[in-house]
Amino acid sequence: MTASTHRPRFPALKARQRELRDGFSPALALRTHRALSWLNRAEMEVDDHDARFMFLWISFNAAYANEINTQKSFSERRSLMRFMNRLVDSDKENLFYQMIWRRYAQSIRLLIDNRYVFQPFWDHVNGTLSNAEWREMFTKSKSSAHRALGRMDTKKLFAITFDRLYTLRNQLVHGGSTWNSSANRSQVTDGARILGDIVPIVIHLMMENPRQLWGDPCYPVVE
Repeated sequence: MTASTHRPRFPALKARQRELRDGFSPALALRTHRALSWLNRAEMEVDDHDARFMFLWISFNAAYANEINTQKSFSERRSLMRFMNRLVDSDKENLFYQMIWRRYAQSIRLLIDNRYVFQPFWDHVNGTLSNAEWREMFTKSKSSAHRALGRMDTKKLFAITFDRLYTLRNQLVHGGSTWNSSANRSQVTDGARILGDIVPIVIHLMMENPRQLWGDPCYPVVE
């Protein structure tokens, strides 16, 4: 399976899960079951990119979240990136590499250059950062991303891309945008497209590496 010729999707992933699940730990079995259910729902959305993005993020969250931290989003960001780094290290098929560099380098570049998915911009709008401060942070972030693009540094580019996607996620989940708004169509459409390829690869890699330490899921099933 390669990202360039075939992007994994729910039917193939579900079939593979049935083949492998007897070898899964209870935690991995629950994570992949939940993540696949939300991926299936996301793939039903063809035209509603807001809904598709949110269903994909729930699927992704079902796969990676180890704990709920309602106080500090920074802690969740760090947890997310540790998870993504483990996935990249486990990606012997180079699925992420092919997806980014063959399919989405330009889309990711546009997302990174979009101030509306850069959280310090909104911190400035809300009065906690000066104009000079957020602009300096934005310039440094873009420069770091462009260096990562130039070096084909997958981990670094993922870190910056997911920082942008996380801000977009917050805007949608916390009611910070209007459904189907023309104001954020480009970032929502690009975000849904990028997540639509990332999430199936995430689930695929978790299933193919069942001995990796993926952690216990949030909200385990309680009898």
